[in-house]
Amino acid sequence: MDFSLTEEQKAIREAVAAICADFPDTYWRRIDADNAFPDEFVAALTEGGWLSILIPEEYGGAGLGVTEASIVLEEINRSGAHGAACHAQMYTMGTLVRHGSEAQKQRYLPEIAAGKLRLQAFAVTEPTSGSDTTRLTTFAKREGSRYVVNGQKVFISRVAQSDLMLLLARTAPADRAEDRTAGLSVFLVDLREAGGAIDVRPIDVMLNHHTNELFINDLELPLDSLIGEEGKGFRYILDGMNAERVLVASEAIGDGRWFVERGSRYASEREVFGRKIGANQGIQFPLAQAYAQVCAASLVRFQAASLFDQGLSCGAEANMAKLLAGAASGRAAEACLVTHGGYGFASEYDVERKYREAKLLEIAPVSANMILAFLGHRVLGMPRSY
Repeated sequence: MDFSLTEEQKAIREAVAAICADFPDTYWRRIDADNAFPDEFVAALTEGGWLSILIPEEYGGAGLGVTEASIVLEEINRSGAHGAACHAQMYTMGTLVRHGSEAQKQRYLPEIAAGKLRLQAFAVTEPTSGSDTTRLTTFAKREGSRYVVNGQKVFISRVAQSDLMLLLARTAPADRAEDRTAGLSVFLVDLREAGGAIDVRPIDVMLNHHTNELFINDLELPLDSLIGEEGKGFRYILDGMNAERVLVASEAIGDGRWFVERGSRYASEREVFGRKIGANQGIQFPLAQAYAQVCAASLVRFQAASLFDQGLSCGAEANMAKLLAGAASGRAAEACLVTHGGYGFASEYDVERKYREAKLLEIAPVSANMILAFLGHRVLGMPRSY
């Protein structure tokens, strides 16, 4: 088995690294301090064609796979940047590309690929249901030639930076559905036409993430905003979720590599008590252990991406990649912070910023406990725990 990158994949990594080099630590430090959106960075990636990498060529994209997309996001985070500003435009493509109508794809994909439209928002989570997606209550009622949507969503990122949003809502009451996953539908919402029907309220969090709570009141959607068949939405978003797991894992791997590289460099330069601190095993071993874990997580990530790109079942592998990458990145973050000592808390060293960004990936978009429960029940065959 050959785990090395192809020449094309190496070229992708180098091209993304070249773009990231134009946005050094000082840029990201300012963006973080101002709680701003990195418009210039996202524009550069869009112009380079990297955010349309999963869109088929006939619609103006690169027509590549999740494997290549994962390389892009890993390199972004490895450079010190924050891929969360743009990653949703990649993993939301799966639902539209695989299950959208030809008319929807013709209408939206070329504009997204050209950077004229942004699809960065994915509205699934609700305050009362949390990770139990089948219990969401936002309802889309069909009334003649339209749907009318009412409900509430939480932790929905980049709404203000998006033109379009994928929305998961009930179209049949839960007590009338044939099973837990039935009666859910996916809609492509044009936020530019939503007006006051969506009340967007920013949530102040510990990192620069642009996440919001949405209050949806009598939002009118045309019938052709429905993606695929009514009531089949849960199955459709699973495609997007598996891609999301792989791509978020790739970001965590990129963060892990940044922490290991930055920590190792500092440990090789910093001198205390007449010797480089990297000569001390208490500093050296945690970084080495983190490096090994990041490398292992990377292999599982590529396995999951390969299965996804072949159209094969990859739920277990995608979830394991997310679990292992988040843990490896967290360990690397801790080792890097400890290596820097007090300087690790100083913003000018960027460790504390990256630490905050990396910690999110241990918890979201799916927590480690939910992944373990999935593996225990669905893979190992033990009784359901949730």
